[in-house]
This record gives sequence, C-alpha cells and structure tokens, in this order.
Amino acid sequence: MFAAEAALSAFLEAVFTKFLSPQLWSYARFLEVDSTFEEWRKTLLGIEAVLNDAEEKHIREKGVKVWLDDLKALAYDMEDVLDEFDTEAKQPKPMGGPQITITKVQKLIPTCCSSSGSGALILNENMNRTIKRITKELEAIAKRKFDLPLREDVRGLSNATERKLQTTSSVDGSGIYGRDSDKEKIIELLLSDEKTRDSKISVIPIVGMGGIGKTTLAQMIYNDERVKNHFEMGIWACVSDQFDVTRITKAVLESVTKTSYDIKNLELLQDSLKNELKGKKFFLVLDDVWNENYHNWDVLQVPFKVGAQGSAIIVTTRNEEVAYLMSTLPSHHLGELSSEECWLLFAQHAFANINSDVRRSLEPIGRKIARKCKGLPLAAKTLGGLLRSKQDSEAWNDVLNCKIWALPKEKSGILPSLRLSYHYLPTQLKRCFAYCSIFPKDYEYEKQKLVLLWMAEGLLDDSGSGETMEKVGDMCFRNLLMRSFFQQSGRDKSLYLMHELMHELSQFVSGEFCLRMEAGKHQKNPEKVRHSSYLRETYDGSEKFDFLREAYNLRTFLPLNMSFEVEACYLTHKVLVHMLPTLKCLRVLSLSHYQITDLPDSIGNLRHLRYLDISYTAIKKYLNQ
Repeated sequence: MFAAEAALSAFLEAVFTKFLSPQLWSYARFLEVDSTFEEWRKTLLGIEAVLNDAEEKHIREKGVKVWLDDLKALAYDMEDVLDEFDTEAKQPKPMGGPQITITKVQKLIPTCCSSSGSGALILNENMNRTIKRITKELEAIAKRKFDLPLREDVRGLSNATERKLQTTSSVDGSGIYGRDSDKEKIIELLLSDEKTRDSKISVIPIVGMGGIGKTTLAQMIYNDERVKNHFEMGIWACVSDQFDVTRITKAVLESVTKTSYDIKNLELLQDSLKNELKGKKFFLVLDDVWNENYHNWDVLQVPFKVGAQGSAIIVTTRNEEVAYLMSTLPSHHLGELSSEECWLLFAQHAFANINSDVRRSLEPIGRKIARKCKGLPLAAKTLGGLLRSKQDSEAWNDVLNCKIWALPKEKSGILPSLRLSYHYLPTQLKRCFAYCSIFPKDYEYEKQKLVLLWMAEGLLDDSGSGETMEKVGDMCFRNLLMRSFFQQSGRDKSLYLMHELMHELSQFVSGEFCLRMEAGKHQKNPEKVRHSSYLRETYDGSEKFDFLREAYNLRTFLPLNMSFEVEACYLTHKVLVHMLPTLKCLRVLSLSHYQITDLPDSIGNLRHLRYLDISYTAIKKYLNQ
C-alpha cells in the first residue's frame, strides 16, 4: 500500500510516517474521518510526482517557490492533525475496557454529542473546521500544480550532475594559495615505503566539504615532478556522483592508453586494463567519489591489483564513510584557507585589468568579501570572478551584502556544489540538517542536546532499525559529521561547528519555517514559522516576542546562551503565563537560565510537549500533569 512513498521529499516524510500507524487508522475509522485521510494520502502521492522538478525550479521560478512553500506549510498542518489523532489513539487503555472509550477521545469530541442513527461521535468544532480547511487547501494546491511548468518523475539534481564539467589533471599552479603544506605531506607519503607496508597498493583519501579544494590539491600532487618520476604512469579519472564501474574502468583505460574505446563490456575493459597495468607502478587519482557500496569498489579495483608493489591511488571525497570504505592509509582532511590566503585568491580573480588607484579604493570592501568566504576557495574564486573588472563600489557592496544563495545560479559554482551534498543526504538527514538553521552562525553544537531536540521534534525514525531513538540520533549526527556538514571545534573537541556557507545552505533549504529571532529582521510570515530561537538577554520583555503572537503553529521555543556572562536572566510574566500556553503545537520549550520559580499549570496542557528544559532555573516544584 505504501511502497511508492519511500522516495518522498523530506518535508512530506513525516506525514506519511503518521499514515503508517495502525492505531491512527483504527481511531480515524471510529471517528469516520478515515476516508478523508485516505484522500489526503492519495492527493499527496499525486503531488509527489512533480516534487523533484519543483525543488529544482523553485530557486529561479517564483511561482513554483510560492506553491512549494504553501505545500510545506500545509504538510505541517496535516502532521499536527495526524499527531493529535495518533497521540489520542495511543493513550493507555483501561484494564479490560473497550479499545476506544469516551474518556480517550474527550479532547477531540464534545462529551454531550453523538450522531443519531450511526452511533458515531462527532469531532469538536475546531478540529472539524481544521480538517475541512486542510482538505480544501490541499485540493487547491493539487490543482495549482497544473498551472506551473512542472514535469512528473524528474530525477532531480542527478540529471544535471551527469552533465557537469568533468575534472581533469591540468592545473594552473600560479593561482593556488595555502596548500603547500598539504601537498608536501601527501607527496612525502607517496614517495615513502611506509605506504605499502600493509598493502601492495596504497589508497589515500583526501576528505573535505564541497568547494574546499580537494580536486585542486590532487591536481597539484599529480603534476609534481617528484611524483611523475617516482611512478611509471599517472592516471586521472573523474568519478562524480554516478559510480558506474564500467564507465570508470573505461575512463581509467583511456587515460592510460590515450585512446578512446567503444567497448561497453566490463570484462573486456578489465582485461584490457590489466594488460596495461600488469607489473607497473602506477599512480591513479579517482576524483569526486560518492560511492558507499563496498561491492562496487571491490569490483572496480580488480584490475588495479596486477600493478607493481608501491602503486598508489588518491581518492577525493566529501564523505568520510567513502574514505573508510576505500582507504588503506589514514585520510587527509583538508581544512579552510586562512583569511589572507582567501584574500589573495579572491584578489587574483577580482582585480584583473583594474588599475592600482581603483584597486586601492576597492580593497577594503574586497577584504570584507574575502572574509565572507570563510576559507572556502570555491567561494573566493566565484565571488572574485563575479566582480572581475567591475570598478564601481556599488557592485562590490551588493556582493558583500547579499547571501551566497542569492547569487545568480549561472554565475555561481557554490550553490550547485554545496547543494549537491544536501541532495544526496538520506531524507531523515535532510530534515535534521535543515533544523540546524535555527541556531546562529558559529554556534558550537553539543551532540547530545541536538539529538534530544531532533527526537522531540519527531525528525528521527527508529522504525525497523531495532535501535533506541538516542542511538538513531547519534548515527544521524555521525553521518552529517562524516559528510562534512559538521566539523569538530578546535576549541573543545566535544563541541562541533558548521561552516558558515553550510549554515547558509541550512537556512536556504528550511525556508520560512525556521526563524532566528533577531532585532528588526522578522521578514517571514509568522503563520508559517514552526521553529524559532533567539539569544537570551538580561531581561526579555513581551515586545521581543510580539512576532510570535501570530505564530499559532509554533513547535520550538528555544532561547540560546549569550556570548557573555550575566548574573541573571529574566523572562516577562506575560510570555510565561499568557503566551506560551496558547502555543498548542509546542514540542520543544526551553526556559533554561531564566530566574523562574514556578511553572504555570497551563503549561501542562501542551499535550505535544516532548522537551522541557528548566535547567539553571529556581523551579523546585514540577507539574503534576
């Protein structure tokens, strides 16, 4: 019944997960809304057919973006309703009592009402009105898709990546900064006997986030004279995201022989490659590897084993899991450029054909732009190229003040490079990553706290895994860390950071639904905001939260630590007693570090609340409910 739902987009997965609950369907039949829920499910499946195309086009098609945002908002509303039903359906049953009782459904059904004849109970007015509204809006959204330039069953980014520019071994060494130390460390290893102590052929992975310069470093090593003299042959193959063993074997063979082949039979290709490599000490670069399937790698490497002792392979990848799969030696993790190195790279591309006087006037702005790149070479080259030969300060200030993700797609290699990393995340990881947009830039993440938040928000799925929810969350975090979405903090190894451009990516994919409350920057529709955070101040008055008074569907109320220490923090009574209890969809509520002595009893009516943080408060009496 639900097989087709496995490939649904991240933001619809939560809805379909609810649809998998037998208790929910039993309860829905009891209240005679099961046919409505089934219509929701079928309509969403029809919409799902165009989602890949919509998620591609919403970047440049405003109408598609509005449609997609409306669909996401409605999916949240549907999840709230289904969660309400699921919560009621799973309430403990009285010993020996009926499966569904009046007590169990009293929050959804007026105690005095039953329909004559059928014996079915009637939904309360608010819930009935909400279900009817969702049904009507879902029908409208389904019809609107026919007015948009959307195609069904489009594979999404994978089509585009097949056509992307292939990397080659050629490199202009004059335009590279800050990689000499990395280069020397790897070359020293390549030229030593240590690399083949435990294996005939060594495999050295270079690991780092998209745009960090892995390919450039591999090109520098490949073209170094010491490396050329040490190995009998050098081979370069761009693997990319489609790990086709036949295609890659053919590319390696063509690189060795400098001849094009029409052979499509893998066995013939491997035999030909064996003949070329047999007894020879070769150096192979496999650039941009995404494959996590060990069998694929095992098949690909068969011809390599006939090479001479001391042969070496360098693999560039964004994913530490890929590195573990293929390596015989420890990975080389590529870090960010220094601010000065980033500036030099930016300046090389930005100041072509600009006279010295103009350069001097633009340099202060340029240095700020270079700092914005946060050590990412691809960003420095892209922004420098965007400003190449432009001499007016207005254009430079425009680039300084805009977000990377607002740059024209055709002029930026950053967006497709980093977005590709997001595209290939499993659905569960996409939701966990997008949630991180509610944290500020340069925030130091505690893994355990973040996992607890993911759990409370319902972002984790432990069905069928046999693992605890905490273990699932831990694996999700580790997965994001391995894929370079997080980096270990240099200050404290127990904390983690997210590169600023990765953080911008999280904001880009989360859209209007995650809000960082910053003074004067509330430009989102409050009715669509589901998750919010803010920096705690000495006194947080009611005016600070005026924006949230219309965020009726808010799920997350999360104050974060200030950058400086104060003796005490205070939250206005109006927010604690009058506003928070009205946010009926709250799943996460933190009051940590506030000088609060009591919780209002009305907090106990927040039936979906799963995370309540009252650490570092003066609260001694807990809720009875």
